[in-house]
Amino acid sequence: MTVALALSYGGRQDIVNAAKAIARAVADGELSPDDVDEQTVAQELTTNGLPDPDLLIRTSGELRVSNFFLFQLAYTELYFTDTLWPDFRERDFLAALTAYQRRERRFGAVTNGSDHRLRAQN
Repeated sequence: MTVALALSYGGRQDIVNAAKAIARAVADGELSPDDVDEQTVAQELTTNGLPDPDLLIRTSGELRVSNFFLFQLAYTELYFTDTLWPDFRERDFLAALTAYQRRERRFGAVTNGSDHRLRAQN
């Protein structure tokens, strides 16, 4: 298990820094623009080498990701709790894990039985 706690981190700035590094590599002839893909971007992020998060626990009742791991959260399950960070305890963590265990992870895949929009269009 990997637990990441990001302090003084900004997702937008992380993406900007990655874009600058890729632009420099293209300008220097080290990389073709056509070769730039998700993996190229991921390798330039500060989280390079870490797996994308499976679960993001958002404390304090806020219903937003707050500039946190914007690129990496594409298929992350989100858990929101009203508990403030200083008050977050083991029981709160276990509640988040229990909620996560009950979810069906599809990583962007759509199945006929699980997507109401798909059923409504047919």
